[in-house]
Amino acid sequence: MNARLQTRRDFLKSASAATLGALASGGPRLFAEQEKIAPTADTLIVLWMAGGMAHTETFDPKRYAPFEKGMDPKGVLSTFPSIPSAIDGVRFSEGLEKMAAVMDRGTLLRSSVAADLGFILHSRHQYHWHTGYVPPQSVAAPHLGAFVSRALGPRDPAVPAFINIGQRFDLGEGEELKAFTSAGFLGSEFGPFNIPFPHDAAAAVRPPAGMTPSRFEDRNKFYKRLLDASPVGQYGSAYQRDSFLRAMDNAHRLLSSPAAKAFDLSLEPRESLAKYVPPGFDASKIDSAKQNRDGDYEAATVGRFGLGCLLARRLAEVGARYIEVTTEYIPFLNWDTHENGHTRLVNMKKMIDAPIAQLVLDLEARGLLDRTLIVLASEFSRDMMIEGREGAQVRTQARVPDTIEELKYYGMHRHFTEAGCVLLYGGGMKRGYVHGETADERPCKVVRDAVPIEDLHATIYRAMGISPKLSYIVEERPFYVTKDGLGKPVTDLLARG
Repeated sequence: MNARLQTRRDFLKSASAATLGALASGGPRLFAEQEKIAPTADTLIVLWMAGGMAHTETFDPKRYAPFEKGMDPKGVLSTFPSIPSAIDGVRFSEGLEKMAAVMDRGTLLRSSVAADLGFILHSRHQYHWHTGYVPPQSVAAPHLGAFVSRALGPRDPAVPAFINIGQRFDLGEGEELKAFTSAGFLGSEFGPFNIPFPHDAAAAVRPPAGMTPSRFEDRNKFYKRLLDASPVGQYGSAYQRDSFLRAMDNAHRLLSSPAAKAFDLSLEPRESLAKYVPPGFDASKIDSAKQNRDGDYEAATVGRFGLGCLLARRLAEVGARYIEVTTEYIPFLNWDTHENGHTRLVNMKKMIDAPIAQLVLDLEARGLLDRTLIVLASEFSRDMMIEGREGAQVRTQARVPDTIEELKYYGMHRHFTEAGCVLLYGGGMKRGYVHGETADERPCKVVRDAVPIEDLHATIYRAMGISPKLSYIVEERPFYVTKDGLGKPVTDLLARG
């Protein structure tokens, strides 16, 4: 199938076929003896800016054009003025003051590039970023977190090795997101422990009210019998069935472990909690937040991502291996700014600025930052005028008038794949370093040291002590953690080459 013509329906069909194939497959086995790499990080935290974070509005600001009625959109490169960071000569976009102040602890990659997939579907680019492979695939490609979980195992047997925080799968493009938020052919035991609402994380590791240990054990045995009637039980191989049971056993072990307390944010001191969420934030109102494109949703949910970052810190402390915290992908909300781009980014910056900076500072204060790699990324960037890449013949997915008369058209609305920013803190990365460069005028694409996804992944795997050539035999052929095993670590990003 031509990847450029693939629709959402095609994507789901191919993903479903690959999932069924994974159920029937036997256990993957290592392809060959792997390269020995000394890790510089034990824990990986991915902060996922779901929806397309504009690099020119965040960590790579360009010429500022303040809003004026009747302005020409061709002259709009950044809708916020720039601010200084902790590194001389390196500037961030206004609204990211706290992150700018901790830039001396990290590396800023300004030359990340997304793949050219033709017509842009968020789910396909997110699939590519999280698995390293462009869909459709004939096998169910494992998520980055699943590869890390399988290769390294849990740091603590009672703590899930792969924890996914903040994404719901019952709205928007949930089915498409499920296609890559899984362990794929590796088996359920290496899949994510999902926590859609960080403020309610404690409920995920606590038996229902009134449930005695003996009743819970009986219910657990009954659930295992239901497995026989499920798709895994009916169509899965012995390996996949056993992997699913091991996943259940792992979850059961967590319930009785002292580590379960890490999920309970009510145990966090009030003064510490206040550093991650804005005053007066009420998590119970998230469900009722208006999901419109005017900015109401972003304003009402500003503290949710902050709670996810706080939860990530607590889980890193008790031994989680891979943690992902997302601002959540909901079509046309959060970073998916098809309208009211500037207005909504004001709140998106409030959502991420203080929590991410505090996460860095807290891990540093606890002596954990050196062995914890934090990666902030998004599926692609945005531009006012260009869809995809310069000269691309693809369908425009956002309206830009000839002149801007209303504030809702002021901001970055179109998908842009020729540049993007990634931030990396700790875990063996350089401190106070900037890599790559983009053009100062449109198209603001990478002009020096471009880094494709496979090389970014290879760098992350290298820090975790995993070879980018690590592979497993699936369907009688090797499947690598980076595409075809060709990912090359960007050694310039590493404190020790």
